Amino acid sequence: MSEKSNKNAFFVASLTVLLGSIFFSTKAIFVKIAYQYEIDSVSLLTLRMAFSFPLFLFIGFWSSKKQKGEQYVMTSKDWLLTIVFGVLGYYVASLFDFLGLQYISASFERIILYLYPTLVLLISFVVFKAKIRAIHFVALLLTYIGVGIAFYENLQLKQDDNILKGSLLVFTAAISYAIYLVGSGRLLPKIGTIRYNSISMSAACIGIFIHNALVHGLDLFNFSAPIYYLGLALALVATVIPSFLMAEGIRVIGSSNASIIGSIGPISTIVLAYVFLGERLGWIQWIGTFFVIVGVLLITLQKRQERA
Repeated sequence: MSEKSNKNAFFVASLTVLLGSIFFSTKAIFVKIAYQYEIDSVSLLTLRMAFSFPLFLFIGFWSSKKQKGEQYVMTSKDWLLTIVFGVLGYYVASLFDFLGLQYISASFERIILYLYPTLVLLISFVVFKAKIRAIHFVALLLTYIGVGIAFYENLQLKQDDNILKGSLLVFTAAISYAIYLVGSGRLLPKIGTIRYNSISMSAACIGIFIHNALVHGLDLFNFSAPIYYLGLALALVATVIPSFLMAEGIRVIGSSNASIIGSIGPISTIVLAYVFLGERLGWIQWIGTFFVIVGVLLITLQKRQERA
């Protein structure tokens, strides 16, 4: 491939990641709008998964047929870990995130959720004894100071105990997603992106279906029409399409470059929340957001240098 072709491929992949990040950032907006129609978190998440599930099954089946005989043969351990990490990353994390969005703004939710790269670093340090350098400590300090600033302003504006409750729920979601990322990083190279994504997402879908059956008896047919449109949007715009856009982009430009481009996520959510929800950030929360993004970028750039 020529140098020009390489540059074009890099540009297209970068644009793909950018679009994927923006699409992912619409999730909180759709959820906050859906809550205006009096739907609970479990039912909304179930609708999201119900619309997503057939697509992931089809894509996974198509991928396995296309690459038949060329794929790595998964062991029973691979299957178990893929299912466990899928449940953690897309069922547990999504559930806590949806629950948290009942109590905090979409903008603040994204700031907290964006902590996941710092949590990946900390989990890698605790579990795999990965080195934490001085720059990492600076990055962690900046990031959590930023979240503290944003939290303080939200608390001052609302004076509501639910701010703490919502923050803890979303932070739990970030921890669960970080565990998924750490585990996925060790399985993806041998299993393959499309197959891993399809299996893990399908496992998460089945998990939320069981949850809904136990809580609501899978009663999903008594909501107003807008709920189903929002559920479909959550599935397509905020789940299926961005998951594969990101996967393809990462394949070409690597996870570090993708993480840098993905830093548009919090800003995208803040802009969308302003346009569609009327949310407005004070200057203190903008400072907190800036600290969080800088901290995460420092961690990402350091990882990139270590791999170079």
